Amino acid sequence: MNAPIRPRRSVLYMPGANARALDKARSLDADALILDLEDAVAPDAKQQARVQVAAALREGGYGRRECIVRINALDTGWGLEDVRAIARAGAHAVLLPKVQSAAQLAELAQALDAAGAPPDLPLWAMAETPLGFLRLDAIAGGHPRLAAIVVGTSDLVKDLHARHTPSREETLLARSLAVMAARAHGLAALDGVHLDLNDGAGLAAACQQGRDQGFDGKTLIHPSQIAAANAAFAPSADELASARRRLDAWRAAQAAGMGVAVVDGALVENLHAQEAERVLALAAAIGEQ
Repeated sequence: MNAPIRPRRSVLYMPGANARALDKARSLDADALILDLEDAVAPDAKQQARVQVAAALREGGYGRRECIVRINALDTGWGLEDVRAIARAGAHAVLLPKVQSAAQLAELAQALDAAGAPPDLPLWAMAETPLGFLRLDAIAGGHPRLAAIVVGTSDLVKDLHARHTPSREETLLARSLAVMAARAHGLAALDGVHLDLNDGAGLAAACQQGRDQGFDGKTLIHPSQIAAANAAFAPSADELASARRRLDAWRAAQAAGMGVAVVDGALVENLHAQEAERVLALAAAIGEQ
């Protein structure tokens, strides 16, 4: 538990060209906002979106919410202009789409530095192509400012020629690779979006599946999805009670010179105490918001 935990249960994409959405985001119960200049913005609205997102960041008012800007890829006609517009606007991180190599992260960092961004401004990377997922270990460990991996399942399913299914088996391997790479390199891992806004049960199941798989939270496409993500990725009352019992028993065992404890019939070792500490720290961080 070396670094403070920041809840990222719900991470909502907000279209940068929609001024009303950018304003409404200030009152939503999302942990983080991705102010989008890429997929959610039509080509003829890119300039408007860029100006509006930069202005919204400078105006502030987002409170505890983490504000990340998803720029266009640097090899498009918009990416570098996005960087120049938002470099000093006050974003908490910059999200690069379709990352397939660590060199792309270095290029983004250099562009941000040239535009006068804070030297420690974090980078987030989207994993959403087959090649990107196959290279995730190198990408995840490829730049010291990288802080999160965001899974893009929609583009991946398209590239795989697969089909979206309720079980999400078609993206299981890719999502597992994302969590594995994130944990290996100390990064946050965020699950992909749920596309059907009328499928509340499916959304709840996908959130629970992502939580069980190890993700920190879920990316969302509509405010109506926030509550389900916040509930699924927060420790339940039973989890918190169990964590407290395990941690208390472990500390008592340590004080008595023993290496293990038994709680509710199960063995408790150092690894279980560490996980209990993480769960309790997450709950405390959520409670402070």
